Amino acid sequence: MKVAYPVFIKKDGDYDLVYIPDFDGMTEGFGFCDAIEMARDYIGLNGTAYYDEGKDYPIPSDEAKARATVKNRGEDEFDFSDGTLTFVDIDFDAYRKKIRNLSVKKNCTIPQWLAEKAVAANINFSRVLQDALIDIVGADA
Repeated sequence: MKVAYPVFIKKDGDYDLVYIPDFDGMTEGFGFCDAIEMARDYIGLNGTAYYDEGKDYPIPSDEAKARATVKNRGEDEFDFSDGTLTFVDIDFDAYRKKIRNLSVKKNCTIPQWLAEKAVAANINFSRVLQDALIDIVGADA
């Protein structure tokens, strides 16, 4: 599912702060392009959490609604009302697939003699573990 969410970006010192009204969340970047990338990650990670919890994704606001949301934020919150409004696109299906295929480090314990023989045989421990786990649980990511 591809959508585009409004985001506000405003310079604050060395950072470009980002507010995503439809998720009521903030992130930051070093420069405008990095801020957009961080906004996409914020939206993608939160959208993945919504999906995992069985919730619907927020419906993207139009420009008027986004500006009204920013205008009505509390006085004690950072003022994005004069920030740059842009839209950040996200393909939730592609993003979810990308993060599910990221590598994670797992520690396993094997006997010393087995480790020595495997190293001598140039065996890739990660590949062997992945292949064995796929054989057991299947490969439908």
